[in-house]
Amino acid sequence: MKLRNKIKLIPFDDIHQEMMLKRPGYKKAYDDLEFEFALITALIKARANQDLTQRQLAEKIGVAQSALARFESGRTNPTLSFLKKVTSGLGLKLALL
Repeated sequence: MKLRNKIKLIPFDDIHQEMMLKRPGYKKAYDDLEFEFALITALIKARANQDLTQRQLAEKIGVAQSALARFESGRTNPTLSFLKKVTSGLGLKLALL
């Protein structure tokens, strides 16, 4: 029997839902990151709405494109200074509500 016949692909959403229900630690970690995910998503959408590539925005704010990519992928914990650069470059402002 070929290996291909033994592999079963499961959609990420199915795995995520199961983990949310069965693993309290997973749910807590996911919930703790909700704000960060929402902020990153909003900034990515703002960049896309302005038809800016990562490279264009990175050049505009004086950072490496790879640093912006790491931020947008959630692989880095940005400083407040970095967030200010990104928001300013998009014509936005960080504010407390």
